[in-house]
Amino acid sequence: MKNNILLVLTALIWGCAFVAQSVGMDYVGPFTFNMARFLIGAIVLLPVIWFMDRQRKTGAEKGAGQKTLIIGGICCGIALAVASTLQQWGILFTTVGKAGFITAMYIVIVPLLGIFIGKKVRLLIIGCVAIAVVGFYFLCMTESLRLGLGDFLVLLCAIAFSIHILVIDHFSPKVDGVKMSAIQFLTAAIISAVPTLLWEQPVFTEILQAWQPVLYAGVMSCGVAYTLQIIAQKNADPTVASLLLSLESVFSVLAGWVLLGQGLSLKELFGCVLIFCAIILAQLPEKKAV
Repeated sequence: MKNNILLVLTALIWGCAFVAQSVGMDYVGPFTFNMARFLIGAIVLLPVIWFMDRQRKTGAEKGAGQKTLIIGGICCGIALAVASTLQQWGILFTTVGKAGFITAMYIVIVPLLGIFIGKKVRLLIIGCVAIAVVGFYFLCMTESLRLGLGDFLVLLCAIAFSIHILVIDHFSPKVDGVKMSAIQFLTAAIISAVPTLLWEQPVFTEILQAWQPVLYAGVMSCGVAYTLQIIAQKNADPTVASLLLSLESVFSVLAGWVLLGQGLSLKELFGCVLIFCAIILAQLPEKKAV
């Protein structure tokens, strides 16, 4: 029960982070926002790493293990930087609720991308993709049958996050998850810093004006939520954990409605329901042969 509560809290923090991402860009550009929050996220995880190392009474990885940790963190950081940039730009042109549901489609996209690395895809997943596509149509398509720029960017973001998850899936069994996360946040911050300095050239006072959403995204969304997820998933059923974390999309709609006054039409809500059903069905465990 305690683990389930922690997972719901994680989903709530991530869902509300969409509001922070939207509000933050009232003061700074997308690259500046990402650079600041990922740098804070990396710093926040340092005391967590120190505490966990003391608990385990072990030092840093050595040799091949350390090399794998660094490579894994950098690869994850590159994927995270691309996905987050697409998401930040998308939120500029769409609502946080729609962004939350479209992003959550990574749960359906991941198994499909798994085909390219030799993983089998169940018929159930193909059905889930079909349901999600119909839901996406109701959620995003206008009367002129045109897909909005923001929705398109967030859809690309969902694909990028799917790649990010597959990269994590490859490296996480081999290294310390929290340390790899800190490296990925630092990598994503450095990557975001380049276009920040080239194109946005933020003034420090502008970043200070955005301190609340930046701190929330950095401390809560990156640092706290990730740590809660690590703790909660240790003794939780993977299927249940995935279902609870998928509530992030629901919380993003509620947060956008309550905090920003961003409502959805009945057609868009119907699309959300279909996508959420696809997400839930995609998490159903496969029946084992007797």
